Amino acid sequence: MSLIPATILTGFLGSGKTTLLKRVLGEAHGQKIAVIENEFGEENIDNDILVSETKEQIVQMSNGCICCTIREDLRATLQLLAAKKRKGMLDFDRIVIETTGLADPGPVAQTFFMDDEIAESYLLDSILTLVDAKHADKQLDERQEARRQVGFADQIFISKTDLVGQDEVDALTHRLKHMNPRAPQRAVHFGDVPIKDVFDLRGFNLNAKLDIDPDFLKEEDEHEHHHHDDHDHEHGEHCDHPHHHRHDDDVKSFVFRSERAFDPMKLEDFLGAIVNIYGPRMLRYKGVLHMKGTERKVIFQGVHQLMGSDLGPKWAEGEMRQSKMVFIGIELPKDIFLQGLEQCLV
Repeated sequence: MSLIPATILTGFLGSGKTTLLKRVLGEAHGQKIAVIENEFGEENIDNDILVSETKEQIVQMSNGCICCTIREDLRATLQLLAAKKRKGMLDFDRIVIETTGLADPGPVAQTFFMDDEIAESYLLDSILTLVDAKHADKQLDERQEARRQVGFADQIFISKTDLVGQDEVDALTHRLKHMNPRAPQRAVHFGDVPIKDVFDLRGFNLNAKLDIDPDFLKEEDEHEHHHHDDHDHEHGEHCDHPHHHRHDDDVKSFVFRSERAFDPMKLEDFLGAIVNIYGPRMLRYKGVLHMKGTERKVIFQGVHQLMGSDLGPKWAEGEMRQSKMVFIGIELPKDIFLQGLEQCLV
């Protein structure tokens, strides 16, 4: 049986997760979706979707989709659904796990890697984060969970952009990009998102391209010259975003690039050490690496303390061999990371 793709949907209360879910569930796209409501005693999704009064935890809907509320262990629920599918008792193509407003998607994502039984049935596709343009600044200022959700995202949907001015939307997208330059952002209206932008995004697969927002890289290049003296935040006059660092968020990202090859042993030791120390604060990280001793790209990524790597395709004829890594986390010591990586080069 092929693996069941899983999508984690996260975002703040009021950001429109229910609207998006309803649309995904109600649209006639011919896919049978199982939605797992990962709720911890908060109010659950509108009762017209889930009849929470029933003792039955799994509710089959008229279009063949399935809804399931869990109040205990996610692992147990995933195993139950997979077993029912194997036995032909339930028919579904994929699952969406909706985490509650304040949940940290990290442990949910880790479930798919830590647990062999789950890994044999499911493939984690991506983490989608919904951000409400009208309340985002306040939520991001006040709640670390909101900032974490942004840091974890493979794709960011910004809802309610029609309720704020274009300047505010620009400032918000800029702010989010500094927290997470990996995740593409798109504005959505009333949960109106084409299904192809929600599923099969492959945010977790180890592929040889590292998508970092090009504007973020461009900005970094402008400031390379003072990258050692800690004045990263006082961007010079040439920066066309004066509103930039009104917010000095604790969730930040930075990129390491080098054309010199890595020494595999040194790099492995160094990454092992930083993951050991900073793992809980490392939300997502990914790299495409130029390693000594192989003609192929080495691809690695991680969530918290869990890290995986793989050999990618060969470096193409004439392609510039360059390592590029992005780290997204909470108060990570950029200098320690960058200098440490520098010392792992051949």
